[in-house]
Amino acid sequence: MFNDRLRATRIFRNVTQQKTADAMGVSLRHYQKYESGEVEPDFMGLVELSDFFNVPADFLLGRDDYLKSLGVSVDVSLECPPRRPRHQKNRQSLHTQSSGNDED
Repeated sequence: MFNDRLRATRIFRNVTQQKTADAMGVSLRHYQKYESGEVEPDFMGLVELSDFFNVPADFLLGRDDYLKSLGVSVDVSLECPPRRPRHQKNRQSLHTQSSGNDED
């Protein structure tokens, strides 16, 4: 399931395998193994993919029930992956802003 969602998300976002591999810092062949299901990324690789494609990691992992409990619609085909809920983006922005203001 992970590999299918990863591939569908990449295609929907109109990104090449090479560009995705470059963003992750892995070889093209290694990334292709993610999409073929031969290997799965480690935790940090999953986070990088989630950030790069701007989708919840839970979507890539197929945790639809969990996403529904957060109010994220997953009643979409794999051709149209959901974006992260806004509150997660805001939390990241706040963390970034607060870490840059340590002088106060």
